[in-house]
Amino acid sequence: MKSSRIWCLPAAASLAVAVVVAVVLALPGPVSAEVRSVPPALVIGQDFPDPEVIQVGGTYYGYSTSSFAGRVPYATAPGPTGPWTVRGDALPQKPAWAGDGGFWAPDVSQRSDGRFLLYFAGPSVATGRMCLGAAVATGPAGPFQPTGAQPLVCNAGEGGDIDPSSFVDAGGARYLLYKNDGNAVGQPAILWLQPTAADGVTFTGGRVELLRNNRPEDEGVIEAPVLVKRPSQYVLFYSAGVYTTGNYHTSYAVSGSLAGPYTRAYRPLLTTASLDGAVNGPGGADVAGNQIFFHGHLSGGGRGMYTASLGWADDYPVVRGSRVRYEAERGTLNHAVVRTGAAGASQGAVAAGIDYADSWVDSSVFAPVAGAYTVHIGYAAGYGDAQHTLTVNGAAPQVVNYPNRGWDTWTQVPVQVNLAAGFNTIRLRYLTRWAELDYLEVA
Repeated sequence: MKSSRIWCLPAAASLAVAVVVAVVLALPGPVSAEVRSVPPALVIGQDFPDPEVIQVGGTYYGYSTSSFAGRVPYATAPGPTGPWTVRGDALPQKPAWAGDGGFWAPDVSQRSDGRFLLYFAGPSVATGRMCLGAAVATGPAGPFQPTGAQPLVCNAGEGGDIDPSSFVDAGGARYLLYKNDGNAVGQPAILWLQPTAADGVTFTGGRVELLRNNRPEDEGVIEAPVLVKRPSQYVLFYSAGVYTTGNYHTSYAVSGSLAGPYTRAYRPLLTTASLDGAVNGPGGADVAGNQIFFHGHLSGGGRGMYTASLGWADDYPVVRGSRVRYEAERGTLNHAVVRTGAAGASQGAVAAGIDYADSWVDSSVFAPVAGAYTVHIGYAAGYGDAQHTLTVNGAAPQVVNYPNRGWDTWTQVPVQVNLAAGFNTIRLRYLTRWAELDYLEVA
């Protein structure tokens, strides 16, 4: 008998929850290979890059980098999935220090005085680089009026500054996040955090470095910081890669303290591949409630705005429609073993020895919302076609077929499941012949 092997969960999220479920013996037929993952929704199908979204009362407001619609185009919708209507320009008057050219990556928040604060990056006449500015308005639609005769932040020697965003911590302390555009001048690109007064434009302390472009997948670029406070940690979303390509992506880092240090996720949150090609180059992300908004390249040119459901698995972000990998060997194993040193396997280990009637592997997976999901099972089978039964939370099982591709030849098979919101236990149990399990990817 060929010893089968094991599987595991995503390192960054540490989602290991063991739940023992009952085995149901009545088995339906083989699983359909049709993929039913719910992709992100394209809600603005025209150029609307670097989206910023806030909710004010019963209305959602979106803002974007300059386009034909205006210097800072804005749109409104009754809900996150729309319908969205592009309304016009929220910043009709440019600041005195700015020249001609695009204004990038706006951020809008409401201050404690009730007024709305707009951050943006604009072209500085004096330096020839992008610098940060601010403007205020009495309502979220503007018109916003620039503040000050000079930029808010303008470090020309560091390549200029872009991608501002606001963050208000527990207790009301306000901060500005931004990126120095170092990659534009052959210097490090760094994400910074700087405290401000309640007005958002008066600095009350020096800046602190949070992250820089020091990993291969960054391709020299890290940008678009957005900070979220969860009960157990701070989560810093960011974009990386070259924005004109499909390699542009969204990832995150976490820290127990505001100033860091921040630990990056093992895998990015949103990539063209993790979304199965539904969005090309997902980046410039913003979080509003239980939704994440981001842009992607449109087939006709420009970057449209997409949205997807966002959930929190032990305070780590999970986006519906984007694959999350759960390493099988980190699940709960019964009458099975972990095999290390598995050639070509994810993280070098698999669930093996799933060879007996009482052999099974439980994996705890997270769903942001209830509904239909696709589980992509990474496996290897070398002594003929094999089968497992799959149950979700102890419900009726279905049969998973593993075509014989050879041992250590890792292959995926898709399985359609219905998941409850939150954590779910997926059990894969021995049925016929022998297969080893590398991972589950849930989208």
